[in-house]
Amino acid sequence: MGDHERVEIDEQASYETFRECVSEPVLRALAKPVETEKRKRKGVRKKRRGRRDRRDGGREGEERELGAGLEADGRDGSEAVGDGEGQGNGDGEGDDYINKTDDAEDLGEFIDYLSTLLFTPLPSPLRTLTHTLYKSSTHLQKTYALPLSSATATALLAQTSPVALANLESYALLPSPSDATDLSVWLLPILTSYIAHLTAPPPPWSATRTEACELCGRGWIPLTYHHLIPRAVHAKVVKRGWHTKDKLDSVAWLCRACHSFVHRVAGHEELARRYYSVELLEGREDEREGGSGAGVVGGGGSLKFQCWRY
Repeated sequence: MGDHERVEIDEQASYETFRECVSEPVLRALAKPVETEKRKRKGVRKKRRGRRDRRDGGREGEERELGAGLEADGRDGSEAVGDGEGQGNGDGEGDDYINKTDDAEDLGEFIDYLSTLLFTPLPSPLRTLTHTLYKSSTHLQKTYALPLSSATATALLAQTSPVALANLESYALLPSPSDATDLSVWLLPILTSYIAHLTAPPPPWSATRTEACELCGRGWIPLTYHHLIPRAVHAKVVKRGWHTKDKLDSVAWLCRACHSFVHRVAGHEELARRYYSVELLEGREDEREGGSGAGVVGGGGSLKFQCWRY
C-alpha cells in the first residue's frame, strides 16, 4: 500500500467510522450467497442422512445376524463393525468450519482494503470532520450539509480511484462495466451515513449511563454522574479555550465512594484541565487512600481505584 493510501493517526477515528459504513453494503451483497450456499449444503446433508438411514435400516437384520455369529466365535464385533472413531463424519463439517473462518478473514481484509482505497482520496477536511469543527465552520456546513449538493456529490465521487472501481466491479458490487450513476447509487449512501455520524451532536449525559461504576467496576450499588468538566468552571473553560462547548456536558457514572474520592484528590480547575476523562482519572500517578471507603492504589504507573465493601 502506497503512502497516498495510508491513513494518518489523526484520521484513524474517522476511518473506523467510514469502514463501518462501507462494511454494511459489502456484507449485505457478499455474505448473502455464502448463506444461500450454506443452506444448500445443509439440505444436501439432510438428504444424505435420510438415504443413509433408509439404507442402514435395511441392513439392521444383516448386522444383527453378523453380530450373533461373531459372538459365537468369541469376538464382540468391534473389529468388523467399528465405532467410527477417527474415521470422520463424512459430512465435511471440519472443512466447512475452516472454509467459513477463511472466508470471514478474507472478507474482513477486503473491507479494510476497499475502505482505505475509498477513504484516502477524500478531501482532508472530510477525513478529519467532527461535530465541533462542523458547527464552528460556515464553509464546512455549506459544503457537507445533508443531503449533499449536486456539486459536492459530484466532486466526491470523482475522487474514486480506478483501482477502487476495479475492485467494486470484480466483486460484483458494481456492474461491469459501471458508470457514474452506478457509483453514485452505491457510494453516496455510504458518504451520507459517514457525514451524518461525524456531524451528529454527542448524546445527552443521561444516554451514557453505564451498568457499573466506571472506575471501580462495581455494578450492584447506586451510581451518580460526575461532570468530567465541573460545572463551576464551565465559563472559564470556554473563555480560556481548554475545551469546546460540546465537551462541557461529558460525564462519568461513578459510585458515590469513587465520586467523593475524585473531588478530594483534585480541585475543579485541575479536574477540568488534567482529568477530564475516565482514562485520565485512572492514570493519575500517585498513591492515596480515601477515608470514606474509596481508595486508589498503585504508584509509579497506572492506578486502580478500589472501593471497599462496607
